[in-house]
Amino acid sequence: MTGVDLALVEQATISILVIIGCFFLAVGTLGLLRLPNVYNRMHATSKPTTLGTAAIFLAGFVQFGPAGAGLTSLVGIIFLFLTVPTGAHMIARAAQEIGVPFLGSVTWPTKHREADPDHPASHPEGDEHRDDE
Repeated sequence: MTGVDLALVEQATISILVIIGCFFLAVGTLGLLRLPNVYNRMHATSKPTTLGTAAIFLAGFVQFGPAGAGLTSLVGIIFLFLTVPTGAHMIARAAQEIGVPFLGSVTWPTKHREADPDHPASHPEGDEHRDDE
């Protein structure tokens, strides 16, 4: 391959990665706007936006090479894959702790919650079960 062909392949790869990244980011945004509860929204924003942002970072790596800004892109990808699942898990656990109910017949595994009748996750319908008011 000549230098011109290699540059054309590089630019095409960058363009494809940016388009893929924008597609996944748009899907994540639509999921955030359209899905009904925190659990579905959390899933819709964590999965596609991680893939979309990673694709854009990868395009940056292809553009800038393995040194400088390209290395920063690779570090950004690693950072995303380590932090986004952790953040999504923490959001889901926080929603569970404050008693946000699932839709339909989906439930949490509640081994340690069954012993605590005052825990909000034990009563997703609200605080009507308490007699101390």
